[in-house]
Amino acid sequence: MDTESTNLKRWRLVLGGDEADGTGCQLAGYDLERDKALGALYEFEKRESFEYGVGEGGMEKRSAGRGASNPGIARWLGDIRKYFPKSVVDIMQHDAMQFPELKEKMMMEPEILEQAEPSVHLVATLMELGKLIPSKTKDTARRVIQKVVDELLQKLETDLKQAISGAINRSIPNRRPRYNEINWGKTILRNLKNYQPAYKTVIPEQLFGYGRKNRRSLKDIILCLDQSGSMGSSVVYSGIFGSVMASLPSVKTKMVVFDTEVTDLTKDLKDPVDLLFGVQLGGGTDINKALGYCKKIVEKPTDTILVLITDLYEMGSEKRMLKKMKDLKQNGVQVIVLLALNDEGIPSYDKSIAKQVNQLEIPVFACTPDLFPDLMAAAIGKQDLKQWAGKHDVVLK
Repeated sequence: MDTESTNLKRWRLVLGGDEADGTGCQLAGYDLERDKALGALYEFEKRESFEYGVGEGGMEKRSAGRGASNPGIARWLGDIRKYFPKSVVDIMQHDAMQFPELKEKMMMEPEILEQAEPSVHLVATLMELGKLIPSKTKDTARRVIQKVVDELLQKLETDLKQAISGAINRSIPNRRPRYNEINWGKTILRNLKNYQPAYKTVIPEQLFGYGRKNRRSLKDIILCLDQSGSMGSSVVYSGIFGSVMASLPSVKTKMVVFDTEVTDLTKDLKDPVDLLFGVQLGGGTDINKALGYCKKIVEKPTDTILVLITDLYEMGSEKRMLKKMKDLKQNGVQVIVLLALNDEGIPSYDKSIAKQVNQLEIPVFACTPDLFPDLMAAAIGKQDLKQWAGKHDVVLK
């Protein structure tokens, strides 16, 4: 098929085939089935209920009704996994959650939830529903969350552990290193004055090495998470990262979540599934109160990194919030504000407050999960995070 025909078919799938689409393109076979799956969702608002099914000769529409079972939605979930890549399936499921009827059916019926593609967005929706999930669906919801957690741990755990352990080791002075502990770059740089032209080499007067493992925690990390509805994906990733960091003896990790109230979930870090079940997405945002709590639990200010993950839409006192940030920084706490920690890396946030935070010389930017391990290593190494952001093409706000 030539490029023009391919592009025309793509436009036909995007526009939906109404008379006004202007393509005049007719679909058949596989493409027609994809079009039906798209139409069931994106033309849903034109109907009173969800209609989808397959019968003789192709499409057979069925009303969703209000019964306990909905084969139409279950079939649709299976078909979109058949006709589209996972990235598209995630988007379509996320879009389906914007319709109350579909959200209710997909989340409240275990048979239908079983058919859904596990994803970060799906976990965020389950956290948002929280206590509203009926008992019959809780076991299924937990299995969905467990699957997503396992996939994320497999993807992210090793990089985070290596990044933090490496940064901690480099921060510990070691003046009598074993051979495999020698920091050759630093050793050569510090001994250039001992260069011997006759031998064309540097004779080191002093060896410099990476730090040896230490049983006590050398850094305290506090993850402070905004659990308002818009921060769902960020909370999921933060929970995973927090759980991994809690397993490292060289850092002491605490986790705090907040809306208009503050909850300490540090005790749940050993099990990220329990932790995510303990989060209730939605509600207001009182960053000032959350920072007040974090200030109380700081034990070693100069060895503490506070990562505040929020879109900065403050419903409490902006003035007091900014003062608490300033006080924490002046006391030696390394404060970082992440406007989002998600795959998109493009946050919606309060630009006015972000500007004021930046004026306090506190870094403010969004971060994708793949960059978070390197960010934490840079923070532990007390690197200039503005330069770090520039290096990784992260715009500092």
